[in-house]
Amino acid sequence: MKRDMKSLIAQMTLEEKAGLCSGLDFWHLKGIERLGIPSIMVTDGPHGLRKQAADADHLGLNESVPATCFPSAVSLASTWNRELTRQVGEALGQECQAENVAVLLGPGANIKRSPLCGRNFEYFSEDPYLSSQMAASHIRGVQSQGVGTSLKHFAANNQEHRRMSTDAVVDERTLREIYLASFEHAVRDAQPWTVMCAYNRLNGEYASEHEELLTGVLRDEWGFEGIVVSDWGAVNERVKALEAGLELEMPSSSGLGEQKIIAAVQNGTLAEAKLDQAVERLLNIIFKAVDEQRENAVYDQEAHHQLAKEVAMESMVLLKNEDRLLPLTKQGKIAVIGTLATKPRYQGGGSSHILPTKLDNVFEEIVQAAGGAEVFFAEGYPLEHDEIDAELMAKAKETAQNADVAVLFIGLPDRYESEGYDREHLSIPQNQIALIEAVASVQPNLVAVLSNGAPIEMPWLPKVKAVLEGYLGGQALGGAIASLLFGDANPSGKLAETFPMKLSDNPSYLNFPGDGDKVEYKEGIFVGYRYYDAKEIEPLFPFGHGLSYTEFSYRDMSISAKEIADSDTVKISVFVKNTGKTAGKEIVQLYVRDIQSSVTRPEKELKGFEKISLKPGEEKKVTFTLDKRSFAYYNVELKDWHVETGEFEILIGKSSREIVLRDTLLVRSGTAIKMKVSRNTLVGDLLADPHLSSTAKKLLDKVNETHPFAQMGDEGNMAEMLAAMMKYMPLRALVNFGGGAFTEEMMDEMIETLNAASSPSSRA
Repeated sequence: MKRDMKSLIAQMTLEEKAGLCSGLDFWHLKGIERLGIPSIMVTDGPHGLRKQAADADHLGLNESVPATCFPSAVSLASTWNRELTRQVGEALGQECQAENVAVLLGPGANIKRSPLCGRNFEYFSEDPYLSSQMAASHIRGVQSQGVGTSLKHFAANNQEHRRMSTDAVVDERTLREIYLASFEHAVRDAQPWTVMCAYNRLNGEYASEHEELLTGVLRDEWGFEGIVVSDWGAVNERVKALEAGLELEMPSSSGLGEQKIIAAVQNGTLAEAKLDQAVERLLNIIFKAVDEQRENAVYDQEAHHQLAKEVAMESMVLLKNEDRLLPLTKQGKIAVIGTLATKPRYQGGGSSHILPTKLDNVFEEIVQAAGGAEVFFAEGYPLEHDEIDAELMAKAKETAQNADVAVLFIGLPDRYESEGYDREHLSIPQNQIALIEAVASVQPNLVAVLSNGAPIEMPWLPKVKAVLEGYLGGQALGGAIASLLFGDANPSGKLAETFPMKLSDNPSYLNFPGDGDKVEYKEGIFVGYRYYDAKEIEPLFPFGHGLSYTEFSYRDMSISAKEIADSDTVKISVFVKNTGKTAGKEIVQLYVRDIQSSVTRPEKELKGFEKISLKPGEEKKVTFTLDKRSFAYYNVELKDWHVETGEFEILIGKSSREIVLRDTLLVRSGTAIKMKVSRNTLVGDLLADPHLSSTAKKLLDKVNETHPFAQMGDEGNMAEMLAAMMKYMPLRALVNFGGGAFTEEMMDEMIETLNAASSPSSRA
């Protein structure tokens, strides 16, 4: 229904307009009954609906209505499956419609800067391309059902420690290439109804008051059309936030925020037109929700449970499978050990905590799937604390010793990771480590199934033959694990984050979580696999890693054009074949490497991925399309994305460390960069610039005819030293060391000549 929003706004009092900019209560926006403006409801997500009927909170403390608990974002990202992620979004949208919820608060697209971040389970990846792609699919799915999303937490919310006050200090290039890029595609292409600002400060400014972030980048550059909502309690100064581009303060501030807005308009420090603009944006969202609301909406709980199982099966990552121990045979004796098999950890803690419609018992699902095998259970350890229980340990050893194979369920208890605090180490509880050693001493055929929301260290890895990373698999994790263990399904997940050998290998190790209220992102663009590549550090498991019960071969990579302009697109194709005896899915990964760059760049960066399903012997052609951004870095001087003319290597891999095919193409820049020569320009930079080098060489050769440096000999180490000194010498130094042979006037004339000769650099 088309409405005249400006006419509606003209009928409002100042108090009513200001009131719309703050919540009615914890989960509802305000309405204006006399003007037919309804109150709508928002609620937590993103992997399930957390609608609280009463006693509202944003920390997951109080119970919510039953809803499907899908695998968390850490699991969704490990599917690398855009379509499956979209289907999850659709299901979430249907459940929101059934509960009359207008906006689901999610997904979270913050980068996993450190594996210690307590909320990493709710974020997708360490890589901005993968993260933004998955977030966009999630958003499209939810919003296809007439329900809005809230992409969060914008921006640089990468830790829980002091998250409401910390100042994330990030250089502009890093911010653009890593932390904003994780949001950009999702905003540009999926257009979430809302974007949620973060609690933290970014380079000194609270995100809620960051005009460059909320208006300059989000709206002016990316074309965002919705509203910006605060994270719950994130507003510092309400009027400054409104001016910066934050339309909605949540939750209700009991009139405080709106009174500040009213006072600012009345005393002339806030233009009423600015308030009207915010109100119009809010009305657009409110009425969109009203128009999209479906009466008597229902959803199929069992169908959604089965979808949750499908997602869980595709998300779990087979990290290790020595001697092809998995899949298990459905005969003999199987020991299932670990309390997590009967009291599963299937979701993260905090504001995303879901009350599931049903919950699989992992052990019971294994018994059901085991066929003719006998299955026995032992607890092994307590979940409530880290101390070793000798009785439980002894029973576990006995159970394992009398079996043909033992499946050990280990991981991180709820108390180890949650919203609100960060982890202090990457270890699992000591009683679980002791259990692994004890069981391994009597049972060589040992499988570890992990339940965790982020990477862990595995000094015990040599003691187990197989490792299945189950992450936080949602309410249907039990059926998914059982299907994978017995080969009724084939593992197809791959890691969306790097697992380090040890915490100190991580790029942010020395700068996380910062000192006091400041955290400096000193690792710059070298986040995740970018850092491990640059430092040649061997990870425990690399980004993109994941095994299968079948094998895949790659052949015949082709590039549609061996030379392109940066304004063109280029297609990369490769053939992938299932060479094994089992149907499976492979995730084909494409990375790009700038072979020679004038700026520091990562060894490679993910720029494409596709997940394909292949029957035994089947082969498919996979095609990627690359554009300017696939080859660009962010040039802080241009304030834009920039491609340097030169050769780029295209890498096709099974993971970031297992590259199977490679080829090159030439990309020519269409952006002109003009070198501005000054007295501080280095001689070496002049000689290296392809458009100035010829002129510069002639001028410098003339200077050398009389310059003292040219008279100091041309043999041995002295000549090499002088050449090196000259390369990094600014033009002014030629005057300083010239002894009158090269004067200030001569330098000024040279600079004038060079600037006149300057033309667009070939590495523009």
